[in-house]
Amino acid sequence: QVQLLESGGELVQTGGSLRLSCTFSGRTFSSYAIGWFRQAPGKEREFVAAISRSGDKTYYADAVKGRFTISRDNAKNTAYLQMNSLKPEDTAVYYCAAVKSRYCSLIPAYSYWGQGTRVTVSS
Repeated sequence: QVQLLESGGELVQTGGSLRLSCTFSGRTFSSYAIGWFRQAPGKEREFVAAISRSGDKTYYADAVKGRFTISRDNAKNTAYLQMNSLKPEDTAVYYCAAVKSRYCSLIPAYSYWGQGTRVTVSS
């Protein structure tokens, strides 16, 4: 069974940076595309970024393009989300998810989800 564990969320000031990690276990990591999603208080979960199985292709939501970078290290079974120039509107619980197919932005496509890590950006 695939398990995902996010870490790295914390309180940060506007303009600051954080790097989230997503540790994968239970199957062959390189067989799964990874997506990052977030859910702000009172809002629906939304797509943030995704990366292909090999890491050669990435895809971002317009709201984070140019500020966030998704990456992965298949040797370490870990995906990352580097977040720079953080804004208060980035405050949310961030989730990583895995899909055994082509990467995409669609929530229903992802089979496995972590428990989330909270990011709070103070103004």
